[in-house]
This record gives sequence, C-alpha cells and structure tokens, in this order.
Amino acid sequence: MRVREPCVRAVGAGAGERRGRAMGIEGPFWRAVAVFRAASLAYAAVLLVRAGGYAVPVVSWAVLGVMAAWTAAAAVLYPARPGPRGWVLLAADLAVTSACLLATPYAQTDAAARSGAMPLTATWVAGPVLAWGVARGRRAGAVAAALVSVADLWLRGRGGLDLASLPVNGAVLMFMAGVVVGHVAQLAREAEERVQRAVELEAAGRERERLARGIHDSVLQVLALVQRRGAEIGGEAAELGRLAGEQEAALRALVQAPSDQEAAARTRAGAAGGAFG
Repeated sequence: MRVREPCVRAVGAGAGERRGRAMGIEGPFWRAVAVFRAASLAYAAVLLVRAGGYAVPVVSWAVLGVMAAWTAAAAVLYPARPGPRGWVLLAADLAVTSACLLATPYAQTDAAARSGAMPLTATWVAGPVLAWGVARGRRAGAVAAALVSVADLWLRGRGGLDLASLPVNGAVLMFMAGVVVGHVAQLAREAEERVQRAVELEAAGRERERLARGIHDSVLQVLALVQRRGAEIGGEAAELGRLAGEQEAALRALVQAPSDQEAAARTRAGAAGGAFG
C-alpha cells in the first residue's frame, strides 16, 4: 500500500488543480461580452447625442446612465464568480436590460417609434443574451433571446400590432447569437474538462515512472528468489514464496507502461487542443 500512496496523492493533487482552474476557459468569453457591452453603450450614446436627447432628454440620459452603471457592474460581477453564473445575476441582467428597453416610450415619441427609430438601448439589449449563453449554454441563450425579443417586438408594435410590418431581423439575430455563443462556450468547457482529466492521468503516469526508477532491480530479484526457494522447500516456506510472487507481480504491474485509459485520454486531449488551438 505504501508504494501506491504517491500515485494516489498525485491524482488527488491533479483533481485539486483541476477544481482550482475550473471554468477558466470562460475568461475570454466574459471579456468579449464586456467589450460588446461597452461598444454598444458608446453606440447608444452616439445615437442619443445625434437625436438631441430625443423628445425627453432627462429620461434619455437617465436611462443611459443606468446602462453605463450596469455595464460596469456586469464587467466586474460575471468574471469574479467561479463556476457557472448564478440565476440571480442572470435574472438581474435580463431585468435591467428589459427595463431600459421598455423605458423607450418615455423618451421617444410614438411617431419616432413608428418610423423605425432605434430604441434607447440600441444593440446593448443583446448583452444578457450573450451572458446567458456563456453561463448556461445554448438553450439558456435561446430563452434569453426570446424574452428580450418579446419585449422589443411589443415595444415596436405597441401602437397597433401589425405582424406584417414588424421588423424581426433583430430578434432573429439575437436568437442566433445566443444559440451560437452558448454552443461554443459549452464546447470550450467540455474540451477544458477533457484536457484537465488527461493532465491528471499523465501526472499519475509520471509518478509511476518515478517509482520505477526508484525501485532497484534487486528488489524484484529478491522476491523472485524467495518465491523459487519457497517452492523448492515446501511447507510454510511455500506459502511465503507464494506471497513473494504476488508482491513481485504487483510491483511489476505498478511500474509498467501507462494504461490504455491514460493513452486514450491523452489522445482525446490532443484532439480537443487541436480543435480549439
């Protein structure tokens, strides 16, 4: 049992390291979402300035201030939380975005809405769709896109719902973005898990090699000699020889080449690395 303890510790250390770096692959996704929010906020500000603050500048600038504050908060809160993001943060993201979107009638005139003017939030409304996709996968991204699209379509058709004239391009694009980003994020998480598992198995293999170098050939030779002499003498010595033979076989199995499972794991890790490299 003492011989096997280093391997067990190596596997445990690999598992702890894997937990410590869990979900690290999400970092680039959250940075991309933060950049998108900031760029969309700047675009909404440009539209607001060009429109002279719309019909009610006080409301327009107040909504823009809320958007700016939430953009900064989301950029800090999402990457700071380990593991899958909680539903509270995701729900708050969706609620704040929907509230800013639905505040458009209080800043713009009905004529502007009927003429196809961009809502106050402009493209900023896609932020929670991307966040839901990154945090929970493609299904969650699709759900968030559906909820935001319902609010957007209601806003555009509030003067009289005309399905034939409602612009649905934005809803379709948000749905596609949520599904695609969620799918890619899920694939990245699965690839990271496979790589970490392969690293853990490879660490166990290296520990076996270290043990093999540390075990002198004379140990195996002595065990083989005890087994042979015990069989020749017989009696209690035969039982001792049998036990020595079992220990010799166990030691040889311990220091042999890595198992097929480890080799297969490294192959899968290589394939995953090639796909995302």
